[in-house]
Amino acid sequence: MTWFAKRAVVLFGLDKFTNLLVDWPSYLAPWINGLVPGSAQASMYAVGVIEIVAGVAVALAPRFGSWLVAGWLAGIIVNLLTIPGHYDIALRDFGLLLGAVALARLAERYHSKQ
Repeated sequence: MTWFAKRAVVLFGLDKFTNLLVDWPSYLAPWINGLVPGSAQASMYAVGVIEIVAGVAVALAPRFGSWLVAGWLAGIIVNLLTIPGHYDIALRDFGLLLGAVALARLAERYHSKQ
């Protein structure tokens, strides 16, 4: 992941609190909104915190953090595939998931050589 990509996770997490880039609650599938307590915006606050933690984890410990981001992206993809009209975003997130897995594997390989 590039310098920007590592920080993008944190930036998107921060934006969950402001909705400057997009109306984030509209990206929460109705069935998930029905499962979690509170409003969709409250769920986005929790999502934002998780994304900030994941971004910091990638920066500090890519062997662990990249797998965390990959898992998180898998959950986001499942969410997006259940919302009609969001398939293009799910495909983009699949590409990001592949990048996170590649970073995790590279970090594991080069960490073990030290």
